[in-house]
Amino acid sequence: MKPQVGDIAPDFHATVVDGDREIQISLSELRGERVVLFFYPKDNTPGCTIQACSLREHWSEIQGKARIFGVSADSVASHRKFISKKRLPYPLIADEDKQIVIAYGVWVQKSMMGKKFMGIERSTFVIGVDGKIEAVLEKVSPLSHTEQLARILG
Repeated sequence: MKPQVGDIAPDFHATVVDGDREIQISLSELRGERVVLFFYPKDNTPGCTIQACSLREHWSEIQGKARIFGVSADSVASHRKFISKKRLPYPLIADEDKQIVIAYGVWVQKSMMGKKFMGIERSTFVIGVDGKIEAVLEKVSPLSHTEQLARILG
């Protein structure tokens, strides 16, 4: 079940790739800071690249308004390549065991050309300094995600 506005955001512990550094982080360690978790299906795919690069292009407008993390089930190595190739200024969380995507209710059944499969629903959660969810953007378009997020962050 997907957490809703007003709920305490599910805590997690994960590996974060930030440029060429790898660090361990938990959401509870970030309490006191506004946090954005944007979930996306897969590194280096067309829609995810559009979304990632749009955030990069508008980084100066949203930087400093929250700690922003991209989250997918890709590996640390995949994230490292994606960050380097696309010059992403924000960190990516490697959720290879899918604990975070399940906790946030974004690991869902999808279908493409009549074939059903499990995957990540493109969704974004804005978490307040108190650890409660301030906003949820569900099934966002890669083209409008940055604009929606910038509006929420003020």
